[in-house]
Amino acid sequence: MVLCCANLVFTEAGNAIDRFVREKAEEKGLGCSPEADRLSLLRRVSFDLTGLPLDMGLFEASADDRDSASIDDVIEALLNSPQFGERMASMWMNVARYAEDQAHQVGNDVKHFYSNAYLYREWVVDAFNADLPYDWFVKLQLAADLYGSTSESDLPALGFLGLGPKYYNRGRLDVRADEWEDRVDTVMRGFLGLTVACARCHDHKFDPIPTEDYYALAGVFASTKMVNAPYGKQPDELTEEEKKQGLYTVHIVEEGEPQDLPVFIRGNVERKGSVVPRRFLSLFYGKGQGPRRFTEGSGRRELAEAIASPENPLTAKVYVNRIWQEFFGRGIVGTPSNFGALGEEPSHPELLDYLAEQFVQHGWSTKWLVRLIVSANTYRQASDVVDAYAEIDPENRYLWRMPRRRLSVEMWRDSLLTFAGNMDQGRGRSLKLDDPSNHRRTLYGRVSRKRLNPLLMLHDYPDPNVHSAKRTVTTTPLQKLYSLNSEFVLEQARGLAKRLRDQTSSDEDWIERAYRLLFLRVPSGEEVSLGLRFLGSGKMEAEKRQTLYAQALLMSNEISYLD
Repeated sequence: MVLCCANLVFTEAGNAIDRFVREKAEEKGLGCSPEADRLSLLRRVSFDLTGLPLDMGLFEASADDRDSASIDDVIEALLNSPQFGERMASMWMNVARYAEDQAHQVGNDVKHFYSNAYLYREWVVDAFNADLPYDWFVKLQLAADLYGSTSESDLPALGFLGLGPKYYNRGRLDVRADEWEDRVDTVMRGFLGLTVACARCHDHKFDPIPTEDYYALAGVFASTKMVNAPYGKQPDELTEEEKKQGLYTVHIVEEGEPQDLPVFIRGNVERKGSVVPRRFLSLFYGKGQGPRRFTEGSGRRELAEAIASPENPLTAKVYVNRIWQEFFGRGIVGTPSNFGALGEEPSHPELLDYLAEQFVQHGWSTKWLVRLIVSANTYRQASDVVDAYAEIDPENRYLWRMPRRRLSVEMWRDSLLTFAGNMDQGRGRSLKLDDPSNHRRTLYGRVSRKRLNPLLMLHDYPDPNVHSAKRTVTTTPLQKLYSLNSEFVLEQARGLAKRLRDQTSSDEDWIERAYRLLFLRVPSGEEVSLGLRFLGSGKMEAEKRQTLYAQALLMSNEISYLD
C-alpha cells in the first residue's frame, strides 16, 4: 500500500509512524505537508536532539548534499554526542521535580538543602547518553541500592526520591504524611501517568483506585529514610573541611523500619482505619486476584519491578508519550501525567500501542525510539499552515503539518551562549544563572524551590516543588524586557558582534554572516538594507552599533521559534 498526499509519498516499507498518522488524517479529511526545507530540518533535529543550534561544521559538511542519507548521518552524530543526554535530562528534571533546596528556610538553617544534588543530574545525563534501558532507568531510581548488580556509581540515581521536598517540622506525623504523598504522586504520575495521590482522603472519584491502594504505596515510602550517604570517600577519610562543605556525600534513600500504614480517614492522621499491607495497585490484577504484598524490606525493589515489568504496558506508554511530546510539542495523550478518566483521549491510540510494544521489544532503548521519531516523514514535514486543514483541525492534533514550537528557556539561553562563542561545556556543581560569568549550559544552573531564578520563572520553567507533566508556553512583555535589559543577553550580543567582526571585512559581510550563523539562511535585500542603514548611522561607535544590532537579532522571534 502506498499513501500519497501533497508532495510527499509514504510507503509501507518506510517508517510505520507515518502509516498510523496518515490513516488517521485520512479519516478526518486531512492531507499532509511537504517535507521541510533542508536547513529548517537540520536546525530542527539539532535542537530536538541536543538542545543546541546546529554546529556549523555539520551544516557545511552536508550543505551541498541533497541525499536524505546525509541528514540521517547528522542524526546519528547528534544521537551519539554528549549533548544528547543533556537535552533529554532537561525533560526528565521536571518529571523528577529536581531542586537543590527546600521551599522553607528558618534563619540560616540549611541542613535540609542538597549541596550535592548535581550528582543525580549527572547520573541522568550519563544514563541517557549510555542509552540505559528505560526499565533499568526506572528500577535504579527507585531501588539502586537493592540490586546486587549495581555499583556505587549507580547510587545517585536514588536522588529521584532522595531529592524530594522535606517539609518544615517534619517530625510530626501529619508533615511526614505530606512527604509520603509527594513520593506517591511523583512516582505514580511520573512513571505510570496515574493520579494516585487523589485517593489519599477518599476513593478516587474517577479512576479505579481505592484509598487502600494509596496507603499501600505510602507505606513503602514510610519504610524508607532520606539520608546523605558517603559517596566517593568513606567518612573516616574526610578532612574537617570536607565535612562543612558536605563533600563526598550523595542525597538518597535507604531502607528504614518496614511498616504498614493504616488508612488515615479523610486524610486525618488522628483518625486511623484498618492497616493496609504494602503492595502494588490493585487495578493491575484481574478479578479475584489480589496484588501480592511486598515482603522485601520497604518494598521499593518490588515496586520498581512491578512498574518496570514488560507485562505492565502502561509504563512504556507513558514514557513513549513523554518522548513524543518533546518532539511534537504535544503528546499522543495530551495529558502526559494523567492517563486516567480525566485525561485526554489519545489522538492516535493504535500508534501509541504500537510504539510502546516496539519500544519494549527493542530493549527499552530511548535512542531507538528517538531515531524512529525523527526518521518519520511525519516529523520531517514543513510547519506552514494550510488554511483548509486548519479549519478541520485547528490544533493540529492529527499532525497534517509539523507544529511550530518555541524554544525552551534552556535552548534559548544555550543558543545565545553558542552564537557568542562563549559556551562552557563543563558540568559539576550548579552555578547561579544570575552570574554573567556563568557560561555553562542552563541545565547546570541552580534550581531553587524557595525562590526560582527569575530567568527560569519568566520563561515558563515549572515549579520544582512538584512533579511537572509538561511546560506551559506564555508570551509576556517581561520576557522581551528581560532581553532588552539583561546584562547576560548584552554580554552575548557583544560576543556575537566580536565573533562576526573577526570573520568579516565589511558591514554587508557582517550582516550576511550573522544571518547564516543565527538563522541558517541568507538575509533578504530588505534585511541587508535595514542593517546597513543602522550600522552606518549616527554618532555611536561602530562596535556599539554592532552590539545593539546583534542584541536585536538575538531577541528576534526567528531565534526563539523552531519551524
